[in-house]
Amino acid sequence: MSSESRSPPFLPAIIATFFFTGHSPIAPGTVGSLAALPLAYALMTQGRLAMALAIAGVTALGTWAAEQYCQATGRHDNQRIVIDEVAGILVTLSLVPRTPGNLILGFLLFRLFDIWKPGPVRILDRRVKGGFGVMADDLAAGALAAGLLWLMQPGRLPFAVPGWASP
Repeated sequence: MSSESRSPPFLPAIIATFFFTGHSPIAPGTVGSLAALPLAYALMTQGRLAMALAIAGVTALGTWAAEQYCQATGRHDNQRIVIDEVAGILVTLSLVPRTPGNLILGFLLFRLFDIWKPGPVRILDRRVKGGFGVMADDLAAGALAAGLLWLMQPGRLPFAVPGWASP
C-alpha cells in the first residue's frame, strides 16, 4: 500500500463511501449503515437468492473499491469507507422477514457487533488486510447479528417478542 495520500479515483470513491455517506463528520459507519437500510428493505421483498446475489455483488465491488481507496489514501480501513457496513446490514437482514421491527433490531445488533467486535470479528479486523480485510469484519458482524436476529423471531426462543416479526 502506498504511503502517500491522494484522492481516490471517482468510481472507487463513490462505491467505497456508498455515495459519499462515509463523508459524514459524525459516525460515518452508522450513517452508512442507515443509508443501506432502503436497499436492504427493497431486497427483502425479492427473496433470499436476490439477497445472496446482492451480498456477493456488494462484497466483490466493495472489496475492489476499498482496496483502491486504501491504496490512494495510504490508510487501511479509512473510516470514510462504509461499503463494508452496507454488506454487513444486508447479511444481518438476509434471514428474516421484512418488518419494521426486524429492520430496527437488525440495525442495532449489527452496529453493536461492528463497534464491539467480539471474538471472530476482532480477529478478522486485526489479521485480514487489503480490500477484503475492510469487508471481512463487517461481514462477520453481520453474520453474528443475523444469527441472533433469526433466533429472536417468534417461536424460536422463549424470549422472542410475540408479533415482533409479523408482517
